[in-house]
Amino acid sequence: MALSYENLSRLLTNPDLLSHLQDLKLDETEQTISYKWHGPHFFAFLRYATKLCLSSNYKSERCSFLHYATKLCLCFNKKHDRFNDLLKNLDDSASNCIIYGETEYYKIFLEVLLSFLPEIREFFTVRKLLQLSDGTPNANEILASFIGFLVETIGELLNCLSDSSDLVSYQVKFLLTELESLLNFLGDTEPEKNNNILTEIEAVANEAGFFLHSFFFTAGLVTMTEMDLAFSALVKRIEILQVRIKDHCIAASEELNSGSGSLQVAENPREVSSESGQSAESLQRTSMVDEIIEGYEDSTTQILKKLLEGPCNRRIISIVGMGGVGKTTIARKLYDNTYVHSYFDKLSWCTVSQDYRKRELLLTILSSISNLKQEKLLEMEDEELAERLYRTIKGRRYLIVLDDIWDKKAWDDLKRCFPDDRNGSRILLTSRLMHLDREISDENFEITPLSEGESWDLFEKEVFKKERCPPELQDIGKQIVANCHGIPLAVVAIASTLSGKKSMSSWKQVLTSLSSFISEDANISSILKLSYENLPIHLKPCFLYLSAFQEGMEIPVRKLLLLWIAEGFIVKKEDKNLEDVAEEYLMELISRSFLQVAKRRPDNGVKVCALHDLILDSCRKIAEEENFVFQHQFLVSKYRSRLEQSHFTETLSILHDPKKIRILESASDLSRIETLTELRYLETSSKLTSSIGRLQNLEFLLAGRTTNILPRYLLNLPKLRHLHVGGPARFSKTCEISGTNSLQTLSFICIFDSKDEEILKCSPNLRSLNCAVLAKKCPRLNFLSLLESLKIVFYGSFKGDFTVPNFPMNIKKLTLSNLGLPWEKMSLIGTLPKLEILKLEDEAFEGKIWNTMDDEFQKLKFLKLDNLDLEQWNSSYNHFPVLEQLVLRYCDNLEMISSELGYIPTLSKIEVHACGINVENSAIKIREEQLAYGNEEIQVIIFKEIL
Repeated sequence: MALSYENLSRLLTNPDLLSHLQDLKLDETEQTISYKWHGPHFFAFLRYATKLCLSSNYKSERCSFLHYATKLCLCFNKKHDRFNDLLKNLDDSASNCIIYGETEYYKIFLEVLLSFLPEIREFFTVRKLLQLSDGTPNANEILASFIGFLVETIGELLNCLSDSSDLVSYQVKFLLTELESLLNFLGDTEPEKNNNILTEIEAVANEAGFFLHSFFFTAGLVTMTEMDLAFSALVKRIEILQVRIKDHCIAASEELNSGSGSLQVAENPREVSSESGQSAESLQRTSMVDEIIEGYEDSTTQILKKLLEGPCNRRIISIVGMGGVGKTTIARKLYDNTYVHSYFDKLSWCTVSQDYRKRELLLTILSSISNLKQEKLLEMEDEELAERLYRTIKGRRYLIVLDDIWDKKAWDDLKRCFPDDRNGSRILLTSRLMHLDREISDENFEITPLSEGESWDLFEKEVFKKERCPPELQDIGKQIVANCHGIPLAVVAIASTLSGKKSMSSWKQVLTSLSSFISEDANISSILKLSYENLPIHLKPCFLYLSAFQEGMEIPVRKLLLLWIAEGFIVKKEDKNLEDVAEEYLMELISRSFLQVAKRRPDNGVKVCALHDLILDSCRKIAEEENFVFQHQFLVSKYRSRLEQSHFTETLSILHDPKKIRILESASDLSRIETLTELRYLETSSKLTSSIGRLQNLEFLLAGRTTNILPRYLLNLPKLRHLHVGGPARFSKTCEISGTNSLQTLSFICIFDSKDEEILKCSPNLRSLNCAVLAKKCPRLNFLSLLESLKIVFYGSFKGDFTVPNFPMNIKKLTLSNLGLPWEKMSLIGTLPKLEILKLEDEAFEGKIWNTMDDEFQKLKFLKLDNLDLEQWNSSYNHFPVLEQLVLRYCDNLEMISSELGYIPTLSKIEVHACGINVENSAIKIREEQLAYGNEEIQVIIFKEIL
């Protein structure tokens, strides 16, 4: 729909042309409202209306205000075809006024205008926008946008009321003040937590819109008495609403100050990883984070207040201080804060560092706040990414953390992407450079080193946990701590080195070593070097291998462990496989504070880890000093400029000697792959070839390209333990059904008949299986006695005659999709003795009622119900005695969550994703009931929107 009002715009914005319009008086008596026609207030409405209509010509966000306003406008035009015609007539009439300038043309213009005014009434109500939204978008956005229109209109009216009575001006100014107050409230809180308040705001906004249309956009007779009566009624409604808002804010403030429990309201499922049971932006970390924060509680509290309070305009807050002093730790603690997640609509964490690239920063931020897939983002040019970022956060209250900024240019490259909508948005920066806070920030906080007492408290807690330092070690301990110069990272690093060492001789040795090579300028790196020297020999190569990763990069643990194994860093133990030994190495590095936990799995295992940038710097320096050579060709080549020439020559010999290459990533060409006889780890996007069958040392294969047939030669590779193919893929008909292989992980394979089962029996060591199954021919998998993780996608339906699944008793993690079994068959799963994680997805079970039973799910820690038609879930706390996390997604028909679940002593988190208001309310009720009983640990996260 193409709307144009170029001539009208010229007429209404040109004082000379506008002065020719006749005075628009509704009556000549004293009791009538009269005002001179100036036009700008009508022009303000016209901009609003045409913007809504024109928004259908460009791609708008699915849940944006304009998207639904467009639907309203299109509906409006279907019911009122006169709108377009009247606008065109009005513009044509304005053109005649401009061209001819004669009085008769101005009279015609006014006649067209007066016929136009009654047709615009529906634009002065928000009700239809909310109805058309189907409950999907953020109601705050719609109300805020509509009230913003009213505020803009009143602002133009005030410029046009110089000839009106003081009473009229006062009334309009009062209305402006009250609407601005409501606008601030919508921007500074989450009123959807109180539906009555939200409804009342909607009612007041509608009445204000009706008031404006009735008295300032009308062709009818309006008296002062009528206006006074309408205004008085509106004022009373506003006063009642303001009292309710005040009560709501007091209650919210008391909850914030109490710090009891937590209720999070998330905007986007990307912000919370339901699989991990942890918010992607609210991560579980090592104790080091909380310990460091203890020394900076006052600063952390002050910064938190600046984030959640203060002016409504966008503010830039900086945290500055020397490296290792705890800037990033404080910023992360604030970013993870429950109330921060509840307050801001969009949140993103971006590590900048010295060698940043603008494109990478844009991709990092957009990946966390946009619903676009990564592949789509990668196709965009830099300017497209910048525009997309601006549009994604436009109108939203956002918090963007830019960690470790070294140059003002990084901010200059990004600042145009962050709109100031005066809704309380914040930018949080961390930097080692003091001058940046003066050049960029509105508020700045300098983090200074810990005092001697604070340093000692942190050291003592890290070394001795809940115990006190023995008196005989205190003097030497304080000498060691003094060398840390109040830098928390240095304190923690040296404490990790001494943890477990309780003899005077060992502490003296550390002090002597520390003093022998420490310098005033390099004390942190020296302490970290000393910590490295004290590592057991088997951990040193695993640590140095981390030198190849980028600053701020999250490291997937499973992949890291496999790379360590492929490099030959893991020493086999008789009673354990290599993967378990590698995980032990990882946990030891974490316990020594060389690595931090970034994300955890539902079973509380480490899913993603991260490196502090100072530890990474030291790691790289030590790797160079020791000429450490690792055989990951991509990582080696990435840091070739950091390597000495002799070291690089050795590296090149590995890369160019096929017999030495062990790891190959992102391989798009598999020609001559058979020459890589030592290859252990292979990731490829290319079509599989039979030459892979000659790689007798291959241990890991990830084939990203969809594979329909799993060839025989893969199952014959003697050392292959992890096989992932795009699929689902059928076993080749030539696969042998005798003998055994070494597979521990297999994904994504079809098990459709008895032949497939027989082939699968050749993999008795499987610990993880991802497969597709025909519903009526469910395989018996109990022969996989070591299987711990199983995901099955069922094709077809179980309705009618079927064979029931038979699961191995060793299963710890089970994911079922499209199974379609009745809830009465749940005992097949509930009786699995070791089951800890259960995910039921896409009608895995069917029926309206699930009655849980005694003596089932005795070890279940994580339960996810996703896209099920369940209506009633009748359960008791003793049916899930050790449940820790509950996730509900798209269970639209579910009536409520039983309050009984709140009494499970281990339950720490409930996540609700688009399950309806009753489920949300029952989750909140569980939290409130538990708080009343003194349980402050339980956390409730409710998604406002699912994309």
